[in-house]
Amino acid sequence: MRAITIAEPGGPEALVLADVPDPVPAEGEVLVEVAASAVNRADVLQRQGHYEPPPGASRYPGLECSGRIAAIGPGVTGWSVGDEVCALLSGGGYAEQVAVPAGQLLPLPEGVDLVTAAALPEVAATVWSNVFQVAHLRPGDTLLVHGGSSGIGTMAIQLGKAIGATVVATAGSAQKLAACRDLGADVLINYREQDFVEELGRPGADVILDVVGAAYLARNIDALAVNGRLVVIGMQGGTKAELNLGKLLAKRAAVIATSLRARPPEEKTAIIAAVREHVWPLIEAGTVRPIVDRALPLASAADAHRLMESSEHIGKILLTL
Repeated sequence: MRAITIAEPGGPEALVLADVPDPVPAEGEVLVEVAASAVNRADVLQRQGHYEPPPGASRYPGLECSGRIAAIGPGVTGWSVGDEVCALLSGGGYAEQVAVPAGQLLPLPEGVDLVTAAALPEVAATVWSNVFQVAHLRPGDTLLVHGGSSGIGTMAIQLGKAIGATVVATAGSAQKLAACRDLGADVLINYREQDFVEELGRPGADVILDVVGAAYLARNIDALAVNGRLVVIGMQGGTKAELNLGKLLAKRAAVIATSLRARPPEEKTAIIAAVREHVWPLIEAGTVRPIVDRALPLASAADAHRLMESSEHIGKILLTL
């Protein structure tokens, strides 16, 4: 099969389409013939040499895909060859085929086409596991979403609104803020021109979903409400910062850092089951929808990474086969 390989870490040109051995589904896995994958920040970090795949995972980038089941491995039940699916991956999505643990498969939601479905698994699993399972967002809470126009952000805004939260979104341009507004964000903050702590005001955010990391840590603590929960899922703004424990104690608040890719299969299976139960009905009802900026052919993966690094996109960037 053909796959995007990374012989040496580097810029987008390090992504090379090459012929590689076909994957074989192991016990509990299925083989998916890929229709589309999606680009995530983790793929960029992997290409740069900063994010090694977990042990045993494919060395090829790509943390989600959509496609059709081409083969069933030993011990798999409930799925058949030809089923149209999308899947959460530990790697390998930038390829014509990928082996996937059956517990990380999702059926296509009604009303979503096969290619567009590739935009869903990573963002749905990330937002549901962090905002709802970890931070316990409830109706009436205030949710602050940093990077509201990103793939993660667009899903977080929609799910937050769907359960009855007030959603505050930050983004870096009028166009991106307009997209956040169209998705239901109640408060829009241009982080290039406004201080999100001042704009948010009191009592603050009950839940903050943060992809920035160190650069925002102190101000995120300032922005939290009493009993607030800050969930850090990215480090675009660095990895080290000073934490004022006095402020954290005064607010009885929590700072939680999580990742999805390296979780054991049983945890991913539980997250995917929750996504199927809670998120899929919202998508099928039209309450939540995948947001796709554009789709490029797999051979243009380097261009897709350049677009990702430019941050000029809104929603997901897809790679199609």
